[in-house]
Amino acid sequence: MLALLPWICLLLPYVYSKARALDVLNLGEQTAAGLGAPVEKERLALLASAVGLAGTSVAVSGGIGFIGLIGPHLARRLVGPQHRLLLPTSALTGSLLLIVADTIGRWILEPSEIPAGIVAAVIGAPYFLYLLARR
Repeated sequence: MLALLPWICLLLPYVYSKARALDVLNLGEQTAAGLGAPVEKERLALLASAVGLAGTSVAVSGGIGFIGLIGPHLARRLVGPQHRLLLPTSALTGSLLLIVADTIGRWILEPSEIPAGIVAAVIGAPYFLYLLARR
């Protein structure tokens, strides 16, 4: 768990400080370039930050993929597209989903338990299919 701490302390504040750049990049490449944003530089730096955070999180906690897919979509429906609110809400939503999945996994087969990743996939798959069908 301590292996995750330096990555979070360095990259999370950086990504949060780039919330406006994320909002501008969300408008599209041409619009962002027209507004004066260094599109390639920002995209590369933010992609490297996302890979660093995701890679260390998976290395510490294991693969719980549906949390990373469903959490941000639920958060966007709750707070809208502004990244200043979306980033912390995504983290809290993902944390809450994982806690719920772990609790359900421990409760269903009480003497033993179901891994949280499997429960998260069972919970998240219908919502993910709903999102795919909606678009």
